[in-house]
Amino acid sequence: MATENNDKIITLETYYDVMLAHIIRTKLEDNGIPCFIADENTIGANPLYNQAVGGVKLKIFERDLERCREILATQGDLHDQDHVEIDEELDQVIICPYCASTNIGPADPGKFSSFLSAVFPFHNTKAWHCFNCLQDFE
Repeated sequence: MATENNDKIITLETYYDVMLAHIIRTKLEDNGIPCFIADENTIGANPLYNQAVGGVKLKIFERDLERCREILATQGDLHDQDHVEIDEELDQVIICPYCASTNIGPADPGKFSSFLSAVFPFHNTKAWHCFNCLQDFE
């Protein structure tokens, strides 16, 4: 079965933050653009696959590419919210173990380090906060 060239499915954008991908998908769908997110279940099953898979992909029909660009241009670039934190010791992207988001930043150090600092004065623990599910983790 041959498909028309304008029925070809392409990747519009790739996101490490699943929630951001859903926000963009919703904006496109609100403007009548059919689209879907690929690789979300793979990453949901094991958040560590996010980097290996290359994030989640927002898929569209090639015929809608220019319209998608117009819609996203009026919305502003949200990719500044799609960032990753790198664990310098392991050289890996830090992913929330609760929701698989990469929308994280340093957590309040007082939550994790006070007990460990008292028991293990040379123990250096890096704590993270997920801005999507609001969980703190090490």
